[in-house]
Amino acid sequence: MNVEQIYTGCLAQGAYYIESNGDVAIIDPLREVKPYLNRAKLDDAKIKYIFETHFHADFVSGHVTLAKETGAPIIYGPNANPSFDAIIAEDGQEFKLGNVTIIALHTPGHTMESTTYLLRDENGKDHAIFSGDTLFLGDVGRPDLAQKMGVLTEKDLAGFLYDSLREKIMPLADDVIVYPAHGAGSACGKNMMKETVDSLGNQKQMNYALRADMTKEEFIAEVIDGLLPPPQYFPANVKLNKEGYDDIEEVLSRGTQALSPNAFEVAANETGAVVLDVRHQDDFANGHIPRSIFIGLDGSFAPWVGALIADVKQPILLVTDEGREEEAVTRLSRVGFDNTLGYLKGGFEAWKKAAKEYDVVSSVTATQFKNDLEEEKLPVFDVRKESEYLSEHVIDANNTPLDFLNNHLAEFPEDKPFFVHCAGGYRSMIASSILKSRGIHNLIDVKGGFKAIKEAGVPATDYVCPSTL
Repeated sequence: MNVEQIYTGCLAQGAYYIESNGDVAIIDPLREVKPYLNRAKLDDAKIKYIFETHFHADFVSGHVTLAKETGAPIIYGPNANPSFDAIIAEDGQEFKLGNVTIIALHTPGHTMESTTYLLRDENGKDHAIFSGDTLFLGDVGRPDLAQKMGVLTEKDLAGFLYDSLREKIMPLADDVIVYPAHGAGSACGKNMMKETVDSLGNQKQMNYALRADMTKEEFIAEVIDGLLPPPQYFPANVKLNKEGYDDIEEVLSRGTQALSPNAFEVAANETGAVVLDVRHQDDFANGHIPRSIFIGLDGSFAPWVGALIADVKQPILLVTDEGREEEAVTRLSRVGFDNTLGYLKGGFEAWKKAAKEYDVVSSVTATQFKNDLEEEKLPVFDVRKESEYLSEHVIDANNTPLDFLNNHLAEFPEDKPFFVHCAGGYRSMIASSILKSRGIHNLIDVKGGFKAIKEAGVPATDYVCPSTL
């Protein structure tokens, strides 16, 4: 038996490859399926099953394409209603995989079809659970994504989740390994650990949601407390996962069309496409196409695209570093953004050589920021999350979280300069690009973010541990 976690850090997502005696099961695959096909070929094995823990909201799974490529059936738990052929497993149904067995444990709560898959080894011993978004390390799945107005509320779903954990998961032995679908950074939970694998025994000790003396009422209150609104693209991803989608190769073919600067400009004007610049934030600051939006590949790219562009049908034109065009299109497709129309051939340098208009972002170092604050009290806008801001921030700074920047546009002054910063410089450049696209150009980005600001000795509030907020 071989179990491999295939973890994608930019999505904080774990897919799983299980092989036994030439049979392979894939759990929660990503959109691009070649890595799974190549891995099975390396083992001289056959993909027999494709298991889905639930209808994912934060990414588009590769189940439809993988089933088409291999002929393997897609398996969901009870209550699932996909538009394509699939096995809807009964609670407790067993699936033989070589010398091992995978058992479907229906664990509703995150969604009503949520299912945990229990792996038993060749000796019949419980070895691991693949818990999807039911149980994370340090947390559990949020219960507000599958609400049906007038039928189910987030409290109802939280109650189902409480029962699922206590009836299906907590009775398992402490040495059972927990393989969750997500880790820290995912919007599917609140307080996930940075680790991606743990023992169930350790989770029983330290995961607040698994306290043995916890009442259902206490669980419901704690699980729903502090939930932020889910990203707007989540429902669109659920729809794609339930109904199917274009093959990834078709998406790549459309999205990797090289466009000259003139053709790129015409396409942007005629289609209303968002010009998405995915280079490093420093490169964007030094020069970019006017009104383009920066979301760099070398960061939490796909989740920020989903949160800030939101409409998965929005046409997109790309500005990338040479050789990263396919990567950008692939990562967009992972969250359902399949309408990429092409990329700027030759990159931003080709745009400049064509004598096209371009824009820059005014930036200062943290030391310059400190000096400017001492000489002139300009407004400061901190675009980190509220929890980061409350933990420690520049004195008198305003908190305008990037996730909800559109709700704060009226707060930015129109008649004088102001500073924008985040934790390290990535999010503040995204915010700067959005503000400039809205016609707000009197901003100054602080390079290096709050980390550099603190090192420069800028006065800040006393530190408060985020866990005590």
